[in-house]
Amino acid sequence: MKELLKIEDLNVWYQPEKKVLKNFSLSLRDHEVVGLIGLNGAGKTTLLKVLTGLLTTYDAKKLEYNGGALKPRDASFQYERYTVFAEDDSFRYFTFREYLSYACKAYKKPVPDVSEMIDGFNFESFADVMLKDLSTGNRKKAYLITAFALKLPLLFLDEPVNGLDFTSTEFLYKLIAGYKEYGTLLFSSHVLESITLTSDRVFVLENGAIQKTFEGDQIQPDTIREALNYDDNDPV
Repeated sequence: MKELLKIEDLNVWYQPEKKVLKNFSLSLRDHEVVGLIGLNGAGKTTLLKVLTGLLTTYDAKKLEYNGGALKPRDASFQYERYTVFAEDDSFRYFTFREYLSYACKAYKKPVPDVSEMIDGFNFESFADVMLKDLSTGNRKKAYLITAFALKLPLLFLDEPVNGLDFTSTEFLYKLIAGYKEYGTLLFSSHVLESITLTSDRVFVLENGAIQKTFEGDQIQPDTIREALNYDDNDPV
């Protein structure tokens, strides 16, 4: 599989004397689903903020996308990716349908039929409600439906299961597993089930860097739990 995104020796900080990611390296292949797991504070969200262009306090030996230099804030790359963060309070006075239309226009795509996803997430009653008036879970659904509707080459999801009910979570797993038909999906999660049921590869993030990678039949809950050295009561 073609290498789509490559990171070598990335260092990221909020305060110069305390690096969150240190000599961090990973690569993403074209058309795969990759799960990123680590304990609280490991730097999962920080990585996505760098790739989305929201955090600029970093240096790296190499950042590449499709074989060329990657600059997260360049418009050419921004058109290639979409990110759903665990917490997002933007576009408060848009309804979902208004936001979807806005996002499609921004990415220069026609507004697709999302009725199947609206039904799968049990979202019909909320599609015309302002985002500010939605619960955390329903607001998450609005951004997730938009993300999967755009079908961009790169999709980043930060703790996508958080706030979702059981039925919506099961539907999300199907969407994640099927995304490689359109592009590459990288997501962070503290739910082992979400990682093991959907991922082609799993990266274990610890001490600011990827410590272990699991692929194919290696992706098992007990194996990943042992790699993280935590039990079911530990936060991840």
